[in-house]
Amino acid sequence: MGFNQKDIISIRDFTKKDIEYILKIAAEMEPIARSKEKSDILSGKLLGMLFYEPSTRTRLSFEAAMKRLAGSTIGFAEAGTSSATKGENLTDTVRIVGEYSDAVVIRHNKEGTARFVADIVDVPVINAGDGAGQHPTQTLLDLFTMKQILGRIDDLHISLVGDLKYGRTVHSLAYALAMFDVDVSFVSPKELKMPHEILHDLDKSGVEVFETDDINDVLNKTDVLYVTRIQKERFPDPQEYSRIKGAYTIDYKLLEGSNAIVMHPLPRVDEISHDVDNTPYGKYFEQAFYGVPVRMALLKSIIK
Repeated sequence: MGFNQKDIISIRDFTKKDIEYILKIAAEMEPIARSKEKSDILSGKLLGMLFYEPSTRTRLSFEAAMKRLAGSTIGFAEAGTSSATKGENLTDTVRIVGEYSDAVVIRHNKEGTARFVADIVDVPVINAGDGAGQHPTQTLLDLFTMKQILGRIDDLHISLVGDLKYGRTVHSLAYALAMFDVDVSFVSPKELKMPHEILHDLDKSGVEVFETDDINDVLNKTDVLYVTRIQKERFPDPQEYSRIKGAYTIDYKLLEGSNAIVMHPLPRVDEISHDVDNTPYGKYFEQAFYGVPVRMALLKSIIK
């Protein structure tokens, strides 16, 4: 079984076989990610990293992934340190970095930017998040987390909680889950429901979705509680954000007696209490680690 993607733009470009292939390679990469083994398979290779939006885990895990495989990285962590401050347009920037690199990772606030970039550079492009659009590498590490912790993806009940309107992580994850035999619930305030077009696509794929604004409706049947923060930076109306922030708080008391694990793409604000961190429920820090072997698997698969 091979891998059929050159660029990593949207999880919708993947087949189930593509996903399973990356998860298999990620499992092989895990001992290297944990410093138990060494690899030099990307020695001499350069990864260009263009982060026009803030990032901690995605950026650092890509950097760690490349260096664990003996490669190197170049680029910037914020546009303010690039020639964008002098008026250089995106096209010129990415063409230059594409000339310097063997692959490019880009995060941008405008949906569709990664696909645009993939069309104008010759090296592979990885979407590290484009506005409220897609975040495919986060989805792959989310699936890998479920498989490593629970032993499977099929036959799970996964509940996505919080900002389902603007959250690119849950948009990507919803499409990926449609490829598996899972039950899916969406929990959100009515103002932050999953976009209609995604619900329509899931329905066409034969996925039955349960929607509610009350987390208690799903807690006892959920295997994975995938929590997202209410994203202030995505709201066009600050007053709307103020009304909705803090809609859900997951704490130990709420979880006690359930069988769910709690995942979160991070950063969190107030949606998961710190009293969950060191319990069997809280898996979000482990989830963040799994970003390294998954991104190692992707880099190994697309950099030639």
